[in-house]
Amino acid sequence: MKRLFAKILLFFLTLVLIISCNAVKRLDQDENLLVKNEIFSNGEIVKDAGIKSRLYQEPNTSILGFPLGLHVYNLARPNIDSILSERYLENERKRDFLVNILSKKQFDKYLNSRKEFNQWIKKTGEAPVLVNEEETKKSENRLKSWYWNNGWFNVETDYKIIPLEDKKKRARVEYYVTPHEPYLIDSIKTEISSQALDSLYEMHKTESEIVPGTKYNTLDFNDERDRLSDLFRNNGVYNFDQEYITFDADTVDTNHKVNTTLIIKNRRNNIGDSVARVPFKIHKISKVNIFTDYTYNKRNEPLTDSARYENYRLFSFDEMRYKPEAVSDAIFIKPGTIYRDADRTRTYNRINSLRVFKYPDIQYSLDPSDTTNTDLVTNIFLSPLPKYSLGFDFDVSQSNIQKFGIGFGGSFLIRNIFGGLENFEISGRGSIASSTDAAASRDENRFFDITEVGADMKLSLPRIFFPIDTEKIIPKYMSPFTNISLGFSTQRNIGLDKQTFSGIFNYAWKPSKKLSNSLDFLNIQYVRNLNTKNYFNVYRNSFEELNDIAQDSNYEFMDPSEDPVLGIPDEADDFINYVVSQDFPNTGLNEEDFFNVLDIYERKLRLTENNLIFATNFTYLWNTRESLYDKEFSRFRFKVETAGNVLSLLSGVFNYEQNEQGNDKVLGVAYSQYAKTEIDFIKHWDLGRDKIFAARAFGGIAIPYGNSDNIPITKTFFAGGPNDNRAWQAYDLGPGSSGSFLEFNEANLKLAFNAEYRFGLIDEFKGALFVDVGNIWNVLDSNTNPDFVFEEFADLKELAVGSGFGLRYDFNFFVLRFDIGFKTHDPAQPEGKRWFRDYNFTHAVYNVGINYPF
Repeated sequence: MKRLFAKILLFFLTLVLIISCNAVKRLDQDENLLVKNEIFSNGEIVKDAGIKSRLYQEPNTSILGFPLGLHVYNLARPNIDSILSERYLENERKRDFLVNILSKKQFDKYLNSRKEFNQWIKKTGEAPVLVNEEETKKSENRLKSWYWNNGWFNVETDYKIIPLEDKKKRARVEYYVTPHEPYLIDSIKTEISSQALDSLYEMHKTESEIVPGTKYNTLDFNDERDRLSDLFRNNGVYNFDQEYITFDADTVDTNHKVNTTLIIKNRRNNIGDSVARVPFKIHKISKVNIFTDYTYNKRNEPLTDSARYENYRLFSFDEMRYKPEAVSDAIFIKPGTIYRDADRTRTYNRINSLRVFKYPDIQYSLDPSDTTNTDLVTNIFLSPLPKYSLGFDFDVSQSNIQKFGIGFGGSFLIRNIFGGLENFEISGRGSIASSTDAAASRDENRFFDITEVGADMKLSLPRIFFPIDTEKIIPKYMSPFTNISLGFSTQRNIGLDKQTFSGIFNYAWKPSKKLSNSLDFLNIQYVRNLNTKNYFNVYRNSFEELNDIAQDSNYEFMDPSEDPVLGIPDEADDFINYVVSQDFPNTGLNEEDFFNVLDIYERKLRLTENNLIFATNFTYLWNTRESLYDKEFSRFRFKVETAGNVLSLLSGVFNYEQNEQGNDKVLGVAYSQYAKTEIDFIKHWDLGRDKIFAARAFGGIAIPYGNSDNIPITKTFFAGGPNDNRAWQAYDLGPGSSGSFLEFNEANLKLAFNAEYRFGLIDEFKGALFVDVGNIWNVLDSNTNPDFVFEEFADLKELAVGSGFGLRYDFNFFVLRFDIGFKTHDPAQPEGKRWFRDYNFTHAVYNVGINYPF
């Protein structure tokens, strides 16, 4: 396989070399392909990407130096019409032959399809970027503009087009910049006509973006214009606009100093054909009218119901369906306060988040009863969404556990169920699937051997539901919600089968557009295993190891053959009990085999026991990404969770029963007690020209204590898979250097680091090169196997490294992803033989996923 890979690589490189010779085959003799831009400032090369991005022309996009898009473009025929005319239209014999075979209509379609395909190749590829004197001059002017806007008013620029001597029809462009001495901000004066604006400016002038003594920067003046506009519009100046702000900069005979004057004129007021200027005023809100069931068709109908709450006036065309205090609580525009843009924006966001109304319409008008023309009447028009909504979903899936699966579900939503803008939702889900490796005890003739059915109920309250007032801690502008949910699911699969009951009491709030918090005040989960007798049919590796040990022991098999096999489940359990109840010398086993049986026994107990989790967790999420189309952003998530502490405190009050291991039981189940934390950081850098560098770092640890000596399997970590380390399948990496000999490998400590370089290929096809680093370990729990356990920093040498490449297709609303991962550093291999041991396509892992992994 390695020799085949080498041949493929050699063929590819040869092909690239041959194609590269034809990169300029479509160019005329006097045309040159742009291959490189260089900028020199005072003789030194400029590496700043922000400055280089100002150039009007950039060389063709390349992948590792190969301009793929250009070569695709060159596959198109520039004179396709002439070729088709000469080949088919002017050649009467060939034309008549094809017309007789295809018909005239089909013949015309054939010629048109050739033209369309040729046009598609052009559109898919990238036209050659030719060195152009006019566009090079534009680049020079852009450079001059950039330096001027950054304080170098006396900048001088020039350029030179240099044809390459060793390559025909190719040229590079060098740009030369002489910035000279920059200009600094000196004095700042003001000419503000309105007394109200002048007072506001003086109160907040220390916050100015224009600072004396700093280098002039046009962006600082733009930021100051934005700051002043926000300042005025959030302090009562309702009709202010940025166009009223201008700056006058004096640089004549100032010794490279900029004397700035801020000018804000009075507001224009059109009266007939004349224009007068009147001073800006501070406006306040006199009335807030809320129309709770407004529709365009009802606009001329009479209002039949009304209510008043804390100076808010609510109106309805039909009977009022909403509690006045609930609706007014979502409104941040308060009667008696000054006008603020921020209040309007918060009102929009809050009402939109309720999922009860459509996007609201908020209008302001002068109060006719106010003679000073400073009072504003606010009319808020709310259009209700349907009270009841039905939703259905259906999907088909495939994974390393199931070869084919069908999922389906539905939901029923009741809006404003109690009149206080609460939403109640009932949802159900189900799935059937065919496993890739069904357990032996299953009906092998059944195609669908995995089934799951579940139902959930969720009540969402638009406030913090708590005995005491939380307004000072979580004010309403943070859009607080209380979510109460109950869930149940039952699962029949290739494993142990299980039922899950869950209940969550959650608080969620958003202090800002980028920051969101979530607190599960109580998160209860009960997992009940239904088919524990199937354990050794599922975990075959454990069974085979146990059977090999039994054959070397004094145990008497029920199977009389020469190669006896333990019966599942009774005889396998009987052998474990035989070993555990005896001293290992009496069983015929050595010490190592004896402790291996104990490990198998303890793992079986852990994976077959029922779990009861009473947890509390808090999640902090900071995300600068505003939409799916953002190319540069940061995302930081921190989560901390504790479980079992309340039940532990109550152990002194209630006389808990205990299981065989001495753990306290609640409702017949030993409850879990642990502390868990996760930190996840993602950063994307936009490199320009459809190139992005993305990185992620993740760390998580869960420590059992008190009533537990291990972590419930639903709360542990795993490694590998299409969104983790892509050189390993999910659950196939780790723990530590153990070699992943278990069917599902998990542990309570995880480190993961990922880096990916993404670039455009052709049209909507994208490429990627990636490196994934990480592993899982056991720490501070019942596992003592040195291959599994993280004991010291030296164990970081067990970090697995995967690398590879990927191909993606961007559908705009989602990305279809295909990645190939190669085991670059495999900690399961002996030390000294871990690097590039299985770095080939035979041992590669092929991943298919939806959207980017991070």
